[in-house]
Amino acid sequence: MIVLRIVGWLLVLAALIVAGREAVAWFVTGHWTIIPAGQVWAEIHRESLLLAQPAIERHVLPELWTAIFAVLQWPAWAALGVPGLFLLGFARWRRWRRKRS
Repeated sequence: MIVLRIVGWLLVLAALIVAGREAVAWFVTGHWTIIPAGQVWAEIHRESLLLAQPAIERHVLPELWTAIFAVLQWPAWAALGVPGLFLLGFARWRRWRRKRS
């Protein structure tokens, strides 16, 4: 359960960092530019992004890449923050359920 909370908080922190980066760019340029999740992944490690598509399509499920590609088009703060908040909520729910038993 502690691992879920740590990963959840790290994802929420990463989402806040990306949102802060968008806000700073807005302050500097004067217009809001959304940073897609795929761009963040490419900036961190482009080779893994380029290898992910053929690996998933060949070895896992071709339709899964379509779903992943759709998520990569989302704003990075949403693609990181939503799973982070879900993990935090799930860890809290498990702790609450365990206390009731």
